[in-house]
Amino acid sequence: MTIQAVRLNHAVLFVADLERSIAFYEAAFGTEIVAREPRANAAFLRMPRSGNHHDLGLFGVGAQPPRGRGAIGLYHLAWQVDTIDDLEQARATLSDLDAYTGESSHGATKSVYGQDPDGNEFEVMWMVPKQSWGEFANAAPVDRLDLAAEVDQWRGVRTAAELVPLDAR
Repeated sequence: MTIQAVRLNHAVLFVADLERSIAFYEAAFGTEIVAREPRANAAFLRMPRSGNHHDLGLFGVGAQPPRGRGAIGLYHLAWQVDTIDDLEQARATLSDLDAYTGESSHGATKSVYGQDPDGNEFEVMWMVPKQSWGEFANAAPVDRLDLAAEVDQWRGVRTAAELVPLDAR
């Protein structure tokens, strides 16, 4: 029998400088610190609209040589946004933080990419409404993203169905 998981609950990263990483994730995603564990030099962060206890754990381990791209281990994390407009804002935010590394269309999802101060890569993605997946229901191409055209087509369409309501902030 398989494990009956329903989604990834949180991610935990080893980082060189805990305070630098906290500041980055606060600036990039608006996270808040929900807990600290000084004995482990750790902090646990929550996204502003998350109903989760924490979405990201950070453990400061001190400076180490960066792991090479393509080395065995985690490639990236993907954070989902609710609207294509949110994705457009994510690209601007990552650019402002000098953390933007690229973008692509995967058919059913549209993505921008960035990296944190330790070089941990991440994706910010928006999912096309499921009824519009069409030929991409069982495909994941890596194509050029025309974000302006996607915004024109999908502006205001919400697809992250299980978010904490906006008025609960």
